[in-house]
Amino acid sequence: MRELLELYLTFVRIGFVNFGGGYAMLPLLEKELVSKRSWTTMDDLRDYFAIGQCTPGIIALNVSTFIGYRKKGVAGAFAATLGFLSGPILIILLIAAFLTNFAELEIVQHAFAGIRVCVCVLILQAILRLWKSSVVDRTTFLLYLVILLLMVFSGVLPFKIPAALLVITAGVFGVFFGKSGGKEGGK
Repeated sequence: MRELLELYLTFVRIGFVNFGGGYAMLPLLEKELVSKRSWTTMDDLRDYFAIGQCTPGIIALNVSTFIGYRKKGVAGAFAATLGFLSGPILIILLIAAFLTNFAELEIVQHAFAGIRVCVCVLILQAILRLWKSSVVDRTTFLLYLVILLLMVFSGVLPFKIPAALLVITAGVFGVFFGKSGGKEGGK
């Protein structure tokens, strides 16, 4: 029961600062779950992010569910998921109650502008960390370039390529060429 409470409270804290979505959360999740608690490794956290991107829902929420399940099975998954959701639900309820009264205030608009800048920096930090640990050789760099170009030019092509198809294709590529973004190939 103590471990379930620890899962819940850890993810309550993480959920309270869930500004900017999953990728902005990567540095916080890495510090809390990999460095501080040793509940997972950075390689596994990256894998959870990849799976979380391909599954319905919020990436960071999906990661909390995976970590909870890994630690304490189904009960752990519920504890971590509920913990992650508790903070944002409370914040959203408070904002909903007061936002209509305060949204037009200049100070509130400036606060949101500052938060957006911070979120951009957090996302950039996550991108750089993922880049360092995922694009590790010429083959993974080539895969990165192909997928980037397909995404960038998707709006100009006569057809739109779904992101899920690109993720699946990259996974198949990794299986056939033994590249896994930093892990030893084939393991």
